[in-house]
Amino acid sequence: MSIEVEFVTGNEHKFRELAAALREIAGSAVKLRWRRQRYTEVQADTLEEVVLHALGEIEGEAVLIEDAGLFISALGGFPGVYSAYVHQSIGNRGILRMMQGEEDRRAWMVSVLGLRLGTGVRLFRGEVRGWITGAERGEHGFGYDPIFVPEGCSSTFAEAPELKAKLSHRKRAAEKLAEYLLSLQH
Repeated sequence: MSIEVEFVTGNEHKFRELAAALREIAGSAVKLRWRRQRYTEVQADTLEEVVLHALGEIEGEAVLIEDAGLFISALGGFPGVYSAYVHQSIGNRGILRMMQGEEDRRAWMVSVLGLRLGTGVRLFRGEVRGWITGAERGEHGFGYDPIFVPEGCSSTFAEAPELKAKLSHRKRAAEKLAEYLLSLQH
C-alpha cells in the first residue's frame, strides 16, 4: 500500500526533481501527483511562513507545498525568501553583478516542504551550503543552478545534474519527508 500526496506547484522542474528523489528514497511506497496550481506567496520573513500560509490556501487531504531560496552571505541572506521574484526580475546575471568584486562567495540553498495530511501539518527543511560562481556555468537545471556550487565540489548544479540529484536542498528535504511518510505505514 502506498501513500498518495498531491504536490501543488506551478513549477514542473520542482515537481520532477521531488518526484525523482521520492522514487529513489521510498520506491513505490510514496506516490507524488502533480497539481499544477499557483498560489499566493506572501511577503514573509521565513520560507516556513510562506509554506504555512500557502497550505492554508490550498484545499485537499494530502497536500504538499514547497518554497525554496538562495541565501548569500555577503548580501545579508538576500535574495532568501524573495528568490523566485529576484530570479524573475534580475536573474542570475543580476545576482552576479551584485557580487562583482566580492570575496565572500558563501551561499546556501534551502527547501522547505510543507505537508498537510488531514488536519495535521508538518514541515521538512533541507539545506545545502556552497558558494556563488563568477559566471553562469552549465546547461542543466533551473533557477540559480548555473551559479551555485555545493561545498566540496567544483561543478555547479547546472553542470552536473547528478550532483544536484544527490546533494540538493530539495533532496535533503525529500529524505525527511519520505522518512516521515514511511513511518506512517508501520
